[in-house]
Amino acid sequence: MKTKRILAGAAVAIVAAGIGAFASHSLLTNDGGEVAHAAQPAPQNAVAQLWAAPVTDPNGKPQSLNLFKGHPVVINFWASWCGPCVEEMPALSQLQRQYAHKGIEFVGLGVDSDKNVQAFLQKVQINYPVFVIGFGGADLARAFGNNAGGLPFTVVIDAKGNVRSTKLGQIQPAELKQTLDAL
Repeated sequence: MKTKRILAGAAVAIVAAGIGAFASHSLLTNDGGEVAHAAQPAPQNAVAQLWAAPVTDPNGKPQSLNLFKGHPVVINFWASWCGPCVEEMPALSQLQRQYAHKGIEFVGLGVDSDKNVQAFLQKVQINYPVFVIGFGGADLARAFGNNAGGLPFTVVIDAKGNVRSTKLGQIQPAELKQTLDAL
C-alpha cells in the first residue's frame, strides 16, 4: 500500500515536471520585454497572408485587411463560443480607446460564422472593427505560430509589418501595454 502511494506521488511529480518544462519552452520574450506565448516565431510571410486573407464584415460583405497595412495593429483571433475570447473583449476595447491617439488599430477576426458573429455583436458592443475570417482563420493563426490552434490568439504587428508579439490565451493588459508603448 505504501509503495503504491510512493509510486503514485512519483508519477504525479514526473507529469508536473514535464508540464513545467513544456510551459517554459513555450514562453518567448519580445523586444518590449513582454512575455508572449507562441509555439514558434511567426514566419515573415504570415503578415502577407494576413493582408491577403479573405474576410467579410458580419453581414457577409467582402472586406480587405489591406487597409491596416502600414499601421501598427493588434489582431485578435476569437470566436463567439470561446469564453476567454469574450472575457477579454472589454479589455481590448479599453486598450483600443487608450491607444487610438497613437494610431494603433485593433481588429477582431472571428474564427466563426457570419451569423454567429452578427448575433454576438448585437449583444456586445465592440469599439473596434470585427471581421469574419471563418474557420480558415485557424490556418492563418498557425502561420503566426499558433500550432495549438487555440483561441483567443493575439498578434501585434508594427507599422513596418514586423510581428512584435504573439499571445495564445487571454491577454494581460499590462503586458500588451508594454508592447504597444514600444511601438
